[in-house]
Amino acid sequence: MNHTFFECLQGILAAERLNAYSYPGADPAVILGRYLWNMAICESLYSPLQIAEVGLRNSLDKALSDYFQNDRWFETAGSKLTDWQRDQIGEGIKKLTERNKEVTPGRIVAELQFGFWTGFFNNAHSRTGLGFALPPGVFPYAPSEEHTLKRQIARWKKIRDLRNRVFHHERILHWKDLDQQHTAILEVIGWISPDLQELAVSLDRYTQIRSQGLNPWVDKIRHHWPSA
Repeated sequence: MNHTFFECLQGILAAERLNAYSYPGADPAVILGRYLWNMAICESLYSPLQIAEVGLRNSLDKALSDYFQNDRWFETAGSKLTDWQRDQIGEGIKKLTERNKEVTPGRIVAELQFGFWTGFFNNAHSRTGLGFALPPGVFPYAPSEEHTLKRQIARWKKIRDLRNRVFHHERILHWKDLDQQHTAILEVIGWISPDLQELAVSLDRYTQIRSQGLNPWVDKIRHHWPSA
């Protein structure tokens, strides 16, 4: 490919970032192709990750409302939440108030970040009891053995780590278990709702993008930016 063009891209995208896709003697077209392929893989994971996140928070909201018998559980949960979770709720209420928005359950749910929700599956909530009480209601279609706190801690840690790398544009194409992680995301969506899983599968393009491999991206680059 055109080396001048590649050097310009290095200046804009940062050589250090592109170097993550390089190896000794790598053709610039291959380096950039790997960068674009990684971008496409991340994009293909966006919809299942978003559906998993939204599904989790709404299912947890319902389970918490049932547990505390109050859809404003965030006001009554008290000592059942960790200090960090209480702080997050306080920040959410503050932001809504500053925007002159009514503090409704739906708005609070939307305001709280992903880590707040996955935080229900950690060792702190083995002590509060929520880590054991919530999974059956949150994942009504999961096998009973998947309701254990240990299983949910491991699963949501992986999903959160992948989500953070995808949403922060990091390299993931080298992950050896990426296919398994993709399958696990679709699986846990089905545990929340089979209908939601059907939607996620209908939108999913990960397998296609992954199986096509690197060559289409390298060919595209060489076609549009041939060597001078």
